[in-house]
Amino acid sequence: MSVTYRLQHPEQGLIEYTDHKRYLWMSSLLMPLFPLLGVGLYFYWGSEWLLLVPLLFSYLVIPVLDYALGSDTNNPPEEIVPQLEDDRYYRLLTWFTVPMHFVVLIVIAWFVGTQPLSAWSVIVMAITAGSYSGLGINTAHELGHKKPELERLLAKIVLAVPAYGHFCIEHNRGHHRDVATPEDPASARMGESIYRFVWREIPGAFRRGWAVESERLQRLGKSPWSLHNDILQSFAISLLLQGGLLLAFGWVMVPFLAVHNVWAWFQLTSANYIEHYGLLRQREANGRYERCQPHHSWNANYIFSNIVLFHLERHSDHHANPTRRYQSLRNFADIPELPNGYYGMYLLAYIPWLWYRVMDPRLLALPHIRGDLSKVNIDPRHRAAIEARYGDASAAVDVASAG
Repeated sequence: MSVTYRLQHPEQGLIEYTDHKRYLWMSSLLMPLFPLLGVGLYFYWGSEWLLLVPLLFSYLVIPVLDYALGSDTNNPPEEIVPQLEDDRYYRLLTWFTVPMHFVVLIVIAWFVGTQPLSAWSVIVMAITAGSYSGLGINTAHELGHKKPELERLLAKIVLAVPAYGHFCIEHNRGHHRDVATPEDPASARMGESIYRFVWREIPGAFRRGWAVESERLQRLGKSPWSLHNDILQSFAISLLLQGGLLLAFGWVMVPFLAVHNVWAWFQLTSANYIEHYGLLRQREANGRYERCQPHHSWNANYIFSNIVLFHLERHSDHHANPTRRYQSLRNFADIPELPNGYYGMYLLAYIPWLWYRVMDPRLLALPHIRGDLSKVNIDPRHRAAIEARYGDASAAVDVASAG
């Protein structure tokens, strides 16, 4: 049954809004459980090949569904947003998603530790579990931006599943501050492949997260190496969880959890790579970077992948308004738009030459760039080659204007 929000506005009269995706948002709650389908199919049919179904669904079926179902550019009226964000239903979905991530990792670890699987099947299950534990970082992304202590605590807890306890601190107080600048290790540069980016992003994010948390604790007169450290608290839960799996299911958990963790981290890296590729905030007269605007993030409105990712793909509004809840994130006109949802773009990013061929012209054609390379975040190692191919900034602007 749909819910309609109403407001009697003194100037506009009666304003009504119905979120037609209200119950579709349950997909974000159920998506982390999807890896268990492969386990069920294995027990029913007895074939290890069926363990590939969850991965095939994510990386092949979802991009097709995004293409087939298209985009949703609908925005809730701003006057209705306070009612929409006060609706507890939307919060409960994110809260209840947290234990799902624990259930899936534990069940898959049990499956790997008790069944006579081939080595390749163990790897497949580790990648599958890691892929969906990466969704735990997305859940933490939604929860960690909110003010209530309960939601911040749940974010810290769910980050223990992929052992990425520094994410919320680094993301909120580092990435959102430095996004779309050369100083941000989580903003990809034009000409930088995802494989080079991962070596800059993962260690860079950890260093920044630790530095930010250390500074906070030092201001409070506390040691970073104490239980007051939010990063260490999350990592302690990771140690209990993954150490418990090792004790319960034996040494097969060592390679399984290693691959699981690395692939979960790589899913976040994949998202960071596509979300800000080549975009650059300009410096103002005072030397500071301009305020982050919607055009400093790549956006995607594809219906299916958005409803299973808590609207993560409306990333432009998220960065411009970080505390805004997922159900009220907006689409904007004339902002960077990805040609497919995140899973389809991940596949594209994993083939660098194809990524450059698709995304570099799209980047340079953006209304706020119009071929001006001075407005692009370029990898210094490839600047000369990019300028040789696309012309220097002034020439690029002349060409764009003439066109």
